[in-house]
Amino acid sequence: MRFVVFSAVIVGLLAGCGGPDPEGGARQVAPTTSERSRDFGEYVLHYNALTTDMLPAEVASTFNISRSKSRAMLNIVMLRKVEGTLGQAVEGTVVARTSNLTGQLKNLPLRPVVDGDAIYYIGEIGVTDGEVLIFDIEAKPEGSETPMQVKFQQQFFTR
Repeated sequence: MRFVVFSAVIVGLLAGCGGPDPEGGARQVAPTTSERSRDFGEYVLHYNALTTDMLPAEVASTFNISRSKSRAMLNIVMLRKVEGTLGQAVEGTVVARTSNLTGQLKNLPLRPVVDGDAIYYIGEIGVTDGEVLIFDIEAKPEGSETPMQVKFQQQFFTR
């Protein structure tokens, strides 16, 4: 149930932002949020990035996330397709590599957050105003042979 609530909060935050950027490029929008997903046959990978000040205080507190305009959060969820449902969250290995447009690598450790039936992989990183981050994600559900890979970039606004 909390998976649905947290997802609804994130989706609600994202609804006013015009949806995903189909090209995966930097978006010139404020506040900085995006919601994306990619279908990989048996699985769907959901991933989004936003500044943590966009999170309601209760959600941030529950998941031990620092709320700040100068902090970004990457949230990744792997769902196995199950007919008649929104999908079933699955555990696995998730790695995210992050860099900026000058090629500077930024450390983005992810931590699994299990909340009832929900499994999130969350990482936080400092950002500056106007900074564009390139996220390179590789996620492999437990028992799967093939990793799911996505790459996207997003611009963050902190003022």
